[in-house]
Amino acid sequence: MNNIAQYLAGKVALVTGAGGDLGRGIAVRLHASGARVMIADYNRDRALQTADLLGEDESVVFDADITDSNAVQEMVGDIADRHGQIDVLVNNAGDIRDALLQDMTEVDWDYVIDLNLKGAFLCARAVAAMMIENKSGRIINISSMAYQGNIGQVNYASAKAGIVGMTKALGLELARHGIAVNCVAPGLINTPKAAMLPDKTKERLVKLTPMRRMGNIEDIANAVHFFSSDQSSYVTRQVMHVSGGMEGF
Repeated sequence: MNNIAQYLAGKVALVTGAGGDLGRGIAVRLHASGARVMIADYNRDRALQTADLLGEDESVVFDADITDSNAVQEMVGDIADRHGQIDVLVNNAGDIRDALLQDMTEVDWDYVIDLNLKGAFLCARAVAAMMIENKSGRIINISSMAYQGNIGQVNYASAKAGIVGMTKALGLELARHGIAVNCVAPGLINTPKAAMLPDKTKERLVKLTPMRRMGNIEDIANAVHFFSSDQSSYVTRQVMHVSGGMEGF
């Protein structure tokens, strides 16, 4: 059996939103498997904290605005110049601005759609040329079980449903080039943001989860690792629900 610590040895991985809790967990998991992890996050201070956790310096940190195509191209070009390749892209960056439909502003809609969906598109487009040339690559998109709908999250649910559609479409388009595109859809995960939910809301969501508990960041990171490695070499266009059996909010 291969040493799991070397599954991604020699690979270069770009993780967006890697200054956040989930992105940091993903970065740590890929790094532990031997990957050289590039940390993209608009919050440079948090990105530097992730780099420090990995034992890396600021050379792996990129504070590009992933909703800006020029900034994304510059970031990807910089990584290519330094390392010659990007083998794994994890489109993790995202955020919420919840409100009921009548209270949701156009600014709230645009912010969530741009960051969660447009950003993933721009990053995938930027790395695809390199992956096509290498006839190899992995793109892992982070969705959410909210893609099936959730009250007060029409913007977020739409963006995450778009991520699923993008996964299916890009998986078809890029398969002939040896590139696998897959998606991870987390359910109720024990993050600091989830800890801020009202107790009654958490209790309701746990009851909706057949395993009757919250998941951990490591559960998501392990799913991303699977899709990043050769363990999933014949898997593409799939949406993995890491949700304890929950099928919707």
